[in-house]
Amino acid sequence: MTVVPGRDPLVIRDLTFLGGMAAPGGWRPAPGLPEVAFAGRSNVGKSSLLNRLVRRKAFARVSRTPGRTREINFFQVNDQLVFADLPGYGYARVAHEQREAWRPLIEGYLRASVPLQGVVQLLDVRREASDDDRLMLEFLGDLGVPTIVVVTKVDKLNTRDGTQRVAELSRSLGFTDDQVISFSAVTGSGRDELAEAIVSLIAQPSWREEG
Repeated sequence: MTVVPGRDPLVIRDLTFLGGMAAPGGWRPAPGLPEVAFAGRSNVGKSSLLNRLVRRKAFARVSRTPGRTREINFFQVNDQLVFADLPGYGYARVAHEQREAWRPLIEGYLRASVPLQGVVQLLDVRREASDDDRLMLEFLGDLGVPTIVVVTKVDKLNTRDGTQRVAELSRSLGFTDDQVISFSAVTGSGRDELAEAIVSLIAQPSWREEG
């Protein structure tokens, strides 16, 4: 993906926390603006990615305890779109009952949210894709949801090893290298590529209408 140097694809002028959806069929923002959801296992760096994406240091809370987010949190970006931060999945220390409660919340949202334009799926560059990661990608594929795959924490490896790991992850999941964005919340690498992909995503016709 080509980003014009010096031009921010997503200029953040206003950010508003709208609230959290705690249960399937519970409160959620009224449909209106297009929504982009962010998914990934706990400790994948989702909050850090969101903070870097919106250029705020502590907009999405970065928890030292993975698995604490229990709701789908909605953030309005300008008068342009809404980010939906999904609970992280797959953290072993979270009670089984709690993990099972999150599944219908996440799946119900993805199935039913009319303004959902797509999902940003996060993977950790240092880890193999987990069974949960693969199930999520399979679920999104079955639904037909447009998905942006982002590999996080690339700053944890040197450039050569990071590039190799991203390529290995891409191949293991059946993606080509140009379908995956390498991202570092520390250095900002990949921020504008992700912003550009999101802006392009919300400009597309609804995938639900295509079905």
